Amino acid sequence: MTTVLVAGGGTGGHLMPALALAEELVRLDPRVRPYFVGSRRGIEAEVLPQRPWAFELLPLEPIWRRRWWRNARLPITAFRSLRGIRAILRRESPALVLGTGGYVSGPVVWAAMARGIPAVLQEQNALPGLATRWLARRARQVHLGFPEARALLTVGPGTTVFDSGNPIQAPPRERPSKADAKRALGFPPQAGLVLVLGGSQGALAINRAVAEALRSSAWPGDCSLVWQTGAASHSEFVGYCAPGRIAVEPFLDPVAKVYAAADLTLARAGAMTLAELAAWSMPAILIPLPTAAAGHQLSNARALAQSGAAVLIEQPEATGAVLGSAVTTLLGTPAKLADLGAAMAHRARPDAATSIASEVLKLMWKTQT
Repeated sequence: MTTVLVAGGGTGGHLMPALALAEELVRLDPRVRPYFVGSRRGIEAEVLPQRPWAFELLPLEPIWRRRWWRNARLPITAFRSLRGIRAILRRESPALVLGTGGYVSGPVVWAAMARGIPAVLQEQNALPGLATRWLARRARQVHLGFPEARALLTVGPGTTVFDSGNPIQAPPRERPSKADAKRALGFPPQAGLVLVLGGSQGALAINRAVAEALRSSAWPGDCSLVWQTGAASHSEFVGYCAPGRIAVEPFLDPVAKVYAAADLTLARAGAMTLAELAAWSMPAILIPLPTAAAGHQLSNARALAQSGAAVLIEQPEATGAVLGSAVTTLLGTPAKLADLGAAMAHRARPDAATSIASEVLKLMWKTQT
């Protein structure tokens, strides 16, 4: 067995690509053994015990930008984490390290590269994260979720950059018609269907704007709605449920059946959500999270809006009246919806996981010979 050290976590946006790539590496070559390094405070502490991969959690912490006083303990946790990383590298002797960004990725990939271990980076966002910008010069491969990120990276002479897309679970090759998918969800097939996503935790600002639109005449009356609120605020909005017209859910799993039925999605602009929307050729109204690190969600949304693949509404402008008007206009203009969907489809990389894993394996076996 050949060990690949996988570093990515803290948030689902960094962990999910890492899991997808680990699964694809093993599918393509069963001799590969993924070994995950994560943070005790990250989402991986809950997710990795449910997966078949070996892992170790360290006291890794982010660099706090706004709450700077929380960085006081950083030297202690960094020392302990680096000691743990070096012990893992000695014990596991990985052939390659794969980093998918975030505060977990940076120190792990850096320590591995310092020992001469080949490094591969996967960057999800249009605005590359600090870890990717810091490590790109010495990485052997950098795989981009957004081609716009290339202009913001300085890479070394031995670095190959790929426009690979973000690794997600691809839509089924045989998709039901929208009419059949709507019927399966209990909605009338002739009515437009809007999907509202605020990420796995929901988005309170979006939820309240949608509620405001529903209470007024702004929201189109003949429009069906599937609304993922997030578990924390579901009780505040579940009263808007109306059988056959509005479904209010804390979380959608699987979401594929709703993507198959929806005509338009209203969402945040996290990289993995956008990869799914592109794979499903989904027209979208994007309301990026204004507090996302370094404004990366706004950069993602702008990249799509400028290429004609989405409508961008920044959160301060996202009132119920504005959202209702945008939804009404788009559902009433099929040609515009079609244009948005076609431009979004142009961004799709449904086979990104396979493409990235194949290049990783080529590099790994080349460096092993």
